[in-house]
Amino acid sequence: MVKPTPMEEKLKYSLLRDLTDSQSIWTRSEKRTWFLTLLAGTCMLYSTRTTMPLLVPAVASERKWSKTDSGTVLSSFFWGYTLTQVLGGYLSDKFGGQKVILLAAIGWSMLTFWMPNIITSSSYLSSYSIPFIVAIRIFNGACQGVHFPSMISITSQNLCATERTSFFSILTSGSAMGTLLTGILGSFILDYFGWPTVFRVIGFLGLSWTLLLRYYTMSSDRSRIINISQPSRICSKLGPSEAVPWLRLFGRASFWACGWVVNMIPWLALPPVTFFGKSLTERLIAKQWSLTRIRKLVQSICFLGQNVALFIMCHTQEFNTALTCMSIIIGLSGFHNNAVTVNPQDLAPNHSGSVFGLMNTVGAIPGFLGVYLAGHILELTQSWSAVFSTAAAINTFGWFVFTIFGSTEAIV
Repeated sequence: MVKPTPMEEKLKYSLLRDLTDSQSIWTRSEKRTWFLTLLAGTCMLYSTRTTMPLLVPAVASERKWSKTDSGTVLSSFFWGYTLTQVLGGYLSDKFGGQKVILLAAIGWSMLTFWMPNIITSSSYLSSYSIPFIVAIRIFNGACQGVHFPSMISITSQNLCATERTSFFSILTSGSAMGTLLTGILGSFILDYFGWPTVFRVIGFLGLSWTLLLRYYTMSSDRSRIINISQPSRICSKLGPSEAVPWLRLFGRASFWACGWVVNMIPWLALPPVTFFGKSLTERLIAKQWSLTRIRKLVQSICFLGQNVALFIMCHTQEFNTALTCMSIIIGLSGFHNNAVTVNPQDLAPNHSGSVFGLMNTVGAIPGFLGVYLAGHILELTQSWSAVFSTAAAINTFGWFVFTIFGSTEAIV
């Protein structure tokens, strides 16, 4: 028997999708497996992404980096991140997001694991030390840039239209989990074992996830067969020392203010708000609201709520108030995950990976321009209020554009 080519397999599934878009290709068991796998993958993606921001003060102190060097190393990640958004979506739509996401994950996991060696070896390059690290960071960002376009392509090709939004929006909560993982585990390892060990541990966890994806989750896809009597379903053939004085530390305000709280508390707000946004969207759909109206309402809650929090931050000197505002700003991103983030699936269901890649490319630009813009504003004004006001103005502009022109009507 001649084995079908990947393109033939993709065509077969595409035909099924065209005929039965109201039914999922994944079985219930496959949905659960892929959901847990992709959620863990998004968690590890963000854990590796936030490792360098956590460790750069320690690395800079040891390697004698200047503030400019540190800022360049941090922002260079997003240079690469913007390069592969569209390409990642295109390759995922054409060849399958599973393969793209796996190869990319091997790349960013190994780069994280070997980063201590890369940083140490760069010292032999003299004046080219920072450019070398920047080049590695760009490549790391390029590997990570394909993750979300690939993931949205996978879900679009295997889930029915009514399930894609909630499935993908919950997956995005893995970003908060990964940030928390680095903030908690990474901070602990940094304090007791040093910064190289943080890279090793987080990188190892990422590599472990690639093995899970390759040899467990993806292997189940190869066992699929088409049930001729029910061509809308794809079936599976496989069955079934001295103790740390935590209380004393927790009782001191200086401990909470040292950075752990800033790394942890705001991100704790994201997962529940994402689930709340999902629930609100589903309830409004049940009440026969138009999908366009729902997307605009949910995104408006995000933008307007964040602007209120930014306004308060411009006029407060209290740490607790600022922390609450930051929690609100990050938490309300959960509504964004149920609106603009999933909008590519509305506009181009069969090309959602490519469309999301283009959208995320534009969205990632503030990731590196924002660093320089904020620094420039601070240098001119010596005021964080000016930075927050600028962010609010950009938010307001985005809200106006989406409210006026946003739609869920399929273009192609």
